[in-house]
Amino acid sequence: MADYAPLDLPEDGKLSHNIVHFARALRKAGLPIGPGRVVDAIRAVEAAGFTHRGDFYWTLHACFVSRPEQRAVFAQVFRLYWRDPRYLEHMMSLMLPAVRGAQEDRLADSAEKRAAEALLDGVERDIPPPPEADDADEDAEIEIDASATLSHEERLKTLDFEQMGVAEVAEAKRMLARMSLPVKPLVTRRMAAGGAHAIDPRRTMRAALRQGGEITRLEMRSPGTRWPNLIVLCDISGSMSQYSRLILHFVHAVANRKGQGWARVHAFTFGTRLTNITRHLRGRDVDAALRAAGAEAQDWSGGTRIGSCLRGFNRDWSRRVLGQGAVVLLITDGLDRDDSGALASEMERLHLSCRRLIWLNPLLRWDGFAPKAGGIRAMLPHVDAFRAGHSIASLEALARAISDPGDGGEKSRLMRMLSHNSA
Repeated sequence: MADYAPLDLPEDGKLSHNIVHFARALRKAGLPIGPGRVVDAIRAVEAAGFTHRGDFYWTLHACFVSRPEQRAVFAQVFRLYWRDPRYLEHMMSLMLPAVRGAQEDRLADSAEKRAAEALLDGVERDIPPPPEADDADEDAEIEIDASATLSHEERLKTLDFEQMGVAEVAEAKRMLARMSLPVKPLVTRRMAAGGAHAIDPRRTMRAALRQGGEITRLEMRSPGTRWPNLIVLCDISGSMSQYSRLILHFVHAVANRKGQGWARVHAFTFGTRLTNITRHLRGRDVDAALRAAGAEAQDWSGGTRIGSCLRGFNRDWSRRVLGQGAVVLLITDGLDRDDSGALASEMERLHLSCRRLIWLNPLLRWDGFAPKAGGIRAMLPHVDAFRAGHSIASLEALARAISDPGDGGEKSRLMRMLSHNSA
């Protein structure tokens, strides 16, 4: 361990104490920060100074942030702790239950709720008593229908991954670890012993030879069965990072659960380039497996080039992993900057190479979602099913629909919208 000289800070100074408390808030929000990083941050601020706000932000950022997905959490906690005192009121409102219309009519941005939970830990958040009613409103009655009230687990199933706090993310991971993705076996043309589909003349004659050539029974055979492969192509760009982390927890559970039906599970991540993380997901510890996968995928929380990444998969991997009736799960929001024509051709090739292509898009959580982006319009005609992928409930619906060849999700409705707009 390195030895540090005493810091030349005033004895009554509070900056070092504030940095320590700031580091504690980041640790509560999920960042792996220990005492060594806190000491490094104090020394870095001493060396860089703190007269400029930008220099102070990036000095602490360099000391406390070690992974791309931690940037959003750091930015929100920093904004709340150092930069915007009025922002505390908004963060408090995120933590209070309120009737719709009584608080801001918008959801928390990415990492806002985690920052609020970290910085408001231990703060009293009691709901203030309602104001006394006027005489004119004495006869007014407020009725609340609680017939559809959800339990904690049911509410967590429908909660958007991006709006989950630290405790909710931890509980969601435990729920995802218990989930499975069953699939029906495929019937093959190769015949297997047993059943009553057809007579097996070879086995019948061999049995007769063991009895002096006398045929005492007819041996039968039926078509055999085998399990398909599951191929997961997961978008890890900036707009998909929170969804990707939790979906990959689900994929890890599927890959390591014995006897659920899949022959092999192959997983790939893509943002600006394609990365094969299949071997990392074979680890039994999910945190270690995803940490290794994140280290392998250097483009996490970066840009998006879906077309070029699919071209790389079709060229280098499709013949290796898509044989024997593989099912492909494509997890992306479809917001691509590549040429739409090239993206459409690569999607068509991928669709023709697998048995089923299912697209999970977290943007489907919005009721008013429409296929307006060029990437979505190019990809949609070449999938078998188009489903939401933003919550635990959406993944449970995927598990029920993956073996149903007639399930198309929202594809038919959105294709009608495309044809109507083009007409």
